[in-house]
Amino acid sequence: MSLFRASFPAPGDFAPLFRLLDDYDNHRGSHRSAARSFAPRFDVRESEEAFHLDGELPGIAQKDIDIEFTDPQTLVVKGRTEREYSTAEPEEQAGTEQAVATTEKASKVSHRYWASERSVGEFSRSFSFPNGIDQDKVKASLKNGILSVTVPKSTASATKKITIE
Repeated sequence: MSLFRASFPAPGDFAPLFRLLDDYDNHRGSHRSAARSFAPRFDVRESEEAFHLDGELPGIAQKDIDIEFTDPQTLVVKGRTEREYSTAEPEEQAGTEQAVATTEKASKVSHRYWASERSVGEFSRSFSFPNGIDQDKVKASLKNGILSVTVPKSTASATKKITIE
């Protein structure tokens, strides 16, 4: 008879615990600094011709996203988002269905949050590629909150023959 059988989860059942610890750490860390930040999630794939990045940026406008190379093989995706709300009096919503969008900073109404789970603030993600890339042919698109970036691999040969004159 094992003494610990009932007190320890089965192998592979630790995912909820780790998710809870990550959420706690993110929540605790977000109150320490005035400028909140977060790290959007990205899928990074490689094909024979290119690297493909697909990142979740829901509710972030294209104008608030910057993509740049900091060196020949490092791509940085950065930007910011603010929490937006739709506020209107119940009579206004029923009669004209017109709501005024305001940002959290501009709102003069004090709110007491019961839950605050949406990501807000600044974000920055860096991606370093192991092979040479063609910076001039990089393409990016934003559709339905998914940022897709295609970074073609360089076709230039790494070896070059030098003739002696």
